[in-house]
Amino acid sequence: MIKPRTPPGVMELLPRDQVAFQRMLDTIRQTFERFGFLPVETPVMELSEVLLTKSGGETERQVYFVQSTGALEKSGEGLPELALRFDLTVPLARYVAEHEHELAFPFRRYQMQRVYRGERAQRGRFREFYQCDIDVVGKDVLSTRFDAEIPAVIAAVFERLAIGEFTIQLNHRKLLRGYFEGLGIEGEAQFAVLRELDKLDKRGEDAVRATLAGDGFGLAGEAIDRLMAFARVRSHGHDDALAKLDALGSGTALFEEGRAELGAILRQLRALGVDEARYAINLSIARGLDYYTGVVYETTLDAYPQIGSICSGGRYDNLASHYSKSKLPGVGISIGLTRLFYQLREAGLVGTVDSSVDVLVALLDDAGLEAALVMSQQLRAAGLNVETQLEPRKLARQMQYADKAGIRFVAMRGEDEAARGVVAVKDLRRGQQFEVAGHELAAALLQARELREGALA
Repeated sequence: MIKPRTPPGVMELLPRDQVAFQRMLDTIRQTFERFGFLPVETPVMELSEVLLTKSGGETERQVYFVQSTGALEKSGEGLPELALRFDLTVPLARYVAEHEHELAFPFRRYQMQRVYRGERAQRGRFREFYQCDIDVVGKDVLSTRFDAEIPAVIAAVFERLAIGEFTIQLNHRKLLRGYFEGLGIEGEAQFAVLRELDKLDKRGEDAVRATLAGDGFGLAGEAIDRLMAFARVRSHGHDDALAKLDALGSGTALFEEGRAELGAILRQLRALGVDEARYAINLSIARGLDYYTGVVYETTLDAYPQIGSICSGGRYDNLASHYSKSKLPGVGISIGLTRLFYQLREAGLVGTVDSSVDVLVALLDDAGLEAALVMSQQLRAAGLNVETQLEPRKLARQMQYADKAGIRFVAMRGEDEAARGVVAVKDLRRGQQFEVAGHELAAALLQARELREGALA
């Protein structure tokens, strides 16, 4: 007999945890749609030649390739034809390039699907995980005003998820690269320095200093000191962020362009009503990927910095350069929901929730089956989620079943209740039982559900 077990690096949940995860997905989806984003889904498999254009060697080592049994028999040299997507950005680039003439620009899309990476198996790292992305893609040009809307959406998402205090940290690649220019760091060396600065929180200042002074960089001590001082800049509050941008001193044309754009984003966030405690500048954030060209974002939970970034993204000049001659600039952000849910659950910030079933209609004896079925259908018609017991069991066992499954209410109508035109309802969360007129049962349960959902919102 084969031992049943899940492969490493996947998150498989029991039903009540899955309900909690699904509610997070629903909240994110509703918020994305509230800001006018449209849903897109792409195939889990992409052509290998399409998927690997962005990657380079590091990504290729994490890609899962797909091969049918028939193709295996005929396999020759070279990569398999198909591979599982490792993010949602490359599929978006292919999608926009392929459907460019059918889309309305700026194209506002959200996508919430699983992606796959060959991560080294370890606690909290996943090979299969959900990403929840939003992007705005322009044709030829895209106003930088969209750069402020993206963090406003994310602020709304995390406010609604109620996962604790959070900060959306912002920096700007033009500001960084312009500062590097002022230090004489040019060309490809800028991207290498960017990647090192992005490791400050993980490696620490001493390690990054040593790398920048060593082989491959050889930066002078004064230049490293200035880089470290620049990377230490943090803000606390809206006015402080603007003041710290002003205090950076004059710089190159690219530096000034980045400062102006970042300042405009901050002012627009205030106009959008985002709480100033929810955003800050952090000039150490660089985002390791080279294709970011403007603002970059990282979101952290204030009380759990060890979790790291729970949401990140930024502005890019040309999303689909590998697939189209058109210039398609964009800005976007991604929530790694599987990892976030796992970390929140480990930290005790996500508890077990009730079932998505609102009420269990009990069956006391075979004679009551028809009445139980009629009641169940009436409750469903009113908009409730209902499970019906189809075989009579001792009432205590039906209560135990409902409690274990997370169903809060049990509706019971025996001969006595039927004669009086009432239904007995047991509230398993409060340990209380009450009676309600049969024609008022649906309204009473709907009101209880609205109170529960209001508490969760």
